[in-house]
Amino acid sequence: MGIWNQILQYLFIKKRNPNQPRTTYLKYMHGMNRISLLMFIVALIIMLFKLVIIPLIRKG
Repeated sequence: MGIWNQILQYLFIKKRNPNQPRTTYLKYMHGMNRISLLMFIVALIIMLFKLVIIPLIRKG
């Protein structure tokens, strides 16, 4: 399975393979990966805001 398929499954954009076994540890791993991806996206948005948007506002 490719990295993009995994990301789409973590974010519930793509359905997972129904034949794949689902254990409790796998649920925990997917939950933690989902949290880390969301935190990374939030950090990117904050950095974009601090490095691009605030300087543009201060110049204007």
